[in-house]
Amino acid sequence: MKYKFFIIAFFTGLFFAGCAKDVSEYNKPAAFWYEKMIHAVSNSSLEKADGYFSSLQSEHIGSPLLEEATIIMAQAHMEVGDYMLAEHFLDEYIRRFADSSEREFSEYLKLRAKFMALPNPRRDQTLIHDALIEGEAFKRSYPRSYYLPAVDTMLVKLYLARANLNKTISNLYERLDKPKAQEFYANKQLETWINWDEVEAPDTSWFREIFEGDGTSSWYAFLLPDTTNVIAKDVDGNSKNTPPLEPLPASSL
Repeated sequence: MKYKFFIIAFFTGLFFAGCAKDVSEYNKPAAFWYEKMIHAVSNSSLEKADGYFSSLQSEHIGSPLLEEATIIMAQAHMEVGDYMLAEHFLDEYIRRFADSSEREFSEYLKLRAKFMALPNPRRDQTLIHDALIEGEAFKRSYPRSYYLPAVDTMLVKLYLARANLNKTISNLYERLDKPKAQEFYANKQLETWINWDEVEAPDTSWFREIFEGDGTSSWYAFLLPDTTNVIAKDVDGNSKNTPPLEPLPASSL
């Protein structure tokens, strides 16, 4: 019994010691959390850095250190490829801290984060759409911007990605013998300035191509049964070949 008592007392002591340690890291000065965050960022421990940033923000909402901490976290997440988190911190920075001279650079970084979040454009049509809208808005807001060449380069690649995606979807419907849907995507958002004879198709990693194909065909197509989509039939059993619905505009939601 004595041994059990000592074991229970030992682990109870450890538990309360741990709790006491956690409790001791509350109500700290802003400089304490800022220093902790910088140290975590320098060690590439961004999960810890996010926690320290949250403590700084929640305990010292009016601290002058918060502005610098926000942009540091945005750039740190950009550096390691966490582009969505980087965009979140940039949104917060633009909303709360950026003045007219800082807003241009912040919005450029945000556009770059959205662009860099597209390693495989065939997977995210909405992200391409949003990035194009933000890129064109940036050009209207800052027609003499130092970053315009970089923005134009991103926009050209995004327009190519969107056109290639529509072309890929059109080819898919053609293989599925759905001529109306095929024609819908073949004529959707035509970029007349693109000469497809001069455009190289995007590379697909061999391991992804095994499962997804290259966007035009798949090696395992011959294994799939030639089935008919019962949903796309009318009451007489004839195929409708109805093109997909366009998404509703944001204003109607």
